[in-house]
Amino acid sequence: MVRIGYTMMTEQAGPRELVGHVVGAERAGFDFSVTSDHYSPWLAAQGHSPYAWSLLGAAAQATTRIPLMSYVTCPTTRYHPAVIAQKAATMQLLSEGRFRLGLGSGENLNEHVVGQGWPTTPVRLDKLAEAIEIIRALFGGGAVTHHGAHFNVVDARLWDVPEVLPPIGVAVSGDRSSEIAGRLADLVIATEPRTDLMDAFDRYGGRGKPRVGQLPVCYDPDTDAAIARAHDQFRWLVGGWRVNAELPGPAAFEGATRYVRPDDVAEAVPCGDDAGRFVEAVRPYVDAGFTEVALIQIGGDHQEPFLHWAETTLLPALRKL
Repeated sequence: MVRIGYTMMTEQAGPRELVGHVVGAERAGFDFSVTSDHYSPWLAAQGHSPYAWSLLGAAAQATTRIPLMSYVTCPTTRYHPAVIAQKAATMQLLSEGRFRLGLGSGENLNEHVVGQGWPTTPVRLDKLAEAIEIIRALFGGGAVTHHGAHFNVVDARLWDVPEVLPPIGVAVSGDRSSEIAGRLADLVIATEPRTDLMDAFDRYGGRGKPRVGQLPVCYDPDTDAAIARAHDQFRWLVGGWRVNAELPGPAAFEGATRYVRPDDVAEAVPCGDDAGRFVEAVRPYVDAGFTEVALIQIGGDHQEPFLHWAETTLLPALRKL
């Protein structure tokens, strides 16, 4: 049975509200949670972007059962991989073993802010692989010195290392990222139910490892209101990751999505209050072999009604998949 997760979407709510949301998700019975790690929202209409790692620490103290996960963190530009290793180890200790470290090659939207430029996709993926190797070395607990193609680490050591290390997940979108995930990760992450990505992950060593997907949804008893909200805040989704990874800020996403219609978004995002429609949107992930799917309820001000509906209606329906 597929595990159903909840997304703390940092782009659409403030920090205190987000912690309250994940507490509500635990109460509602979600199997796990994930947290986006952004410096900027995709669109100004979303209106937020607090620091994900402070949220994760607060969530670890405010909850008792629900697993937590960064979904995903780029360990190559805004953050140095040595710092990521320290943050992940600390989160695993704070959460008492409930944390998973999700990593990816990043988006220009978030990484350009430190002024290091935005490299080509092959370079970004090479940096990701090297960063994971550094994180793994530091998880070993000893002193690490590393002089690589992209990163230097000098006599670094984690002084607080959990007995059970946080599993590492890697986001995939093509063959090269699938190779990195299959070779270096404990689980794979994808935002589309693509069997070709899962097949490649298996081929490169990922067979039998968990695979985590993500699906935006927009619950509202008024379907038209749900479609309007999804269009207002999530129309960037239709651009696909090849485009979304390259645009530098909310203004660029505004321009790139100017001609996206509400109907275009409604085709990609289940909207309304028909649980069957939501179940059918999750089904392709199950068919593609995903073991977990994290839902994103669109709209920071619409989490509480969604969580109540999820507890009473949606989660019981999804348990039958």
